[in-house]
Amino acid sequence: MNNQQQQSTSHACGEQVASKPATPHQQIKLALDVHAATIVVARMVDGAKPQPPQTMKPAAFLAWVQQQKAQAQEVVSCYEAGPTGFWLHRRLTALGVRNYVVCPTCLDERRHGVANDRTDALELATRLDRYLAGNDKALAVVRVPTEAEEQTRARQRQRKQLRQQRLSLAAQGRSLMLLHGRRESNHWWKAARWASLEQELEGWLVERLQVFRPLILALDQAVRQVSQPIEAAAPAVRPKGMGRLTHETVQTEVADWNRFQNRRQVGSYAGLTGGVSASGQSSADLSITKAGNRRLRTDLVELSWRLLLYQPDYYLVKKWAPILLNPQAHARARKRAIVAFARQLFVDLWRWKTGRRSPEQLGWVMTTD
Repeated sequence: MNNQQQQSTSHACGEQVASKPATPHQQIKLALDVHAATIVVARMVDGAKPQPPQTMKPAAFLAWVQQQKAQAQEVVSCYEAGPTGFWLHRRLTALGVRNYVVCPTCLDERRHGVANDRTDALELATRLDRYLAGNDKALAVVRVPTEAEEQTRARQRQRKQLRQQRLSLAAQGRSLMLLHGRRESNHWWKAARWASLEQELEGWLVERLQVFRPLILALDQAVRQVSQPIEAAAPAVRPKGMGRLTHETVQTEVADWNRFQNRRQVGSYAGLTGGVSASGQSSADLSITKAGNRRLRTDLVELSWRLLLYQPDYYLVKKWAPILLNPQAHARARKRAIVAFARQLFVDLWRWKTGRRSPEQLGWVMTTD
């Protein structure tokens, strides 16, 4: 009787085990070196050392990841942010993988002079293992924007790309004229100035410039078309001196102002914090790190110069105007001052956007266009 009960019990347990097979591993870690055509992946199973990297096509890799999901309770992956964007992060997340997009860095710490996709994947796997063990300095995780944020940002960045192409062609025409003794600004292609140049320049030079001008005009029209919806999205109430385009550039690059917990994180995101070189008793202040959003940093500096003229009651203007508006001040001192102005301005924008300060507290005059 007891044997029959044991057999029936073991049979029932066997059915339960068969219906819910246990995964052989607790955690599988995947470090990815992502390219347009291939993905190099180094795998770590639980606490073991990284396995030899494998190279796969994207479609084959995603199918392989599904197999890894069946072999472990959790699959964690990471890859460096780059030109391939965030589509892979979204696909991995949809498969149930905990993925991290990290800031690109030099993975050849010891300067061996040997760096390729395989060595990068292996080093990234080691850092991912340390990060998951609690060392949050091992990886610098990047915030992944939502698809809506990315689409809005793409329009703003496309506008800047078009402007750069327009400026490049205008500079080529300007350089051509300078080679032959004619000094002009980058606005030589505009209708009023071009009408005069057609009469004053030699025929062959006009013919060469006419190659550039239609391209510049087409780009100028494209810039205007892209700018219209961007300007329409900006709020009517803004600090005086902060145009609609500038507001939207800053807004789309930041995306979520609540992502920052303190003012140090704000300054670091724009790359406007000063570097330090210290060892023992010696210490030296260096230039800004520039380890942040380059597009945002440029717009903040430009905005700072405008606020000098439009916000006389702003405490930063009162603090830095004696240097920035002093024609006798050294260029190096003015450069340091405008960077300090831009860094604190970004912090104030964060305080304003998150409700920590009101425009009145900051001394801003608001516009309601």
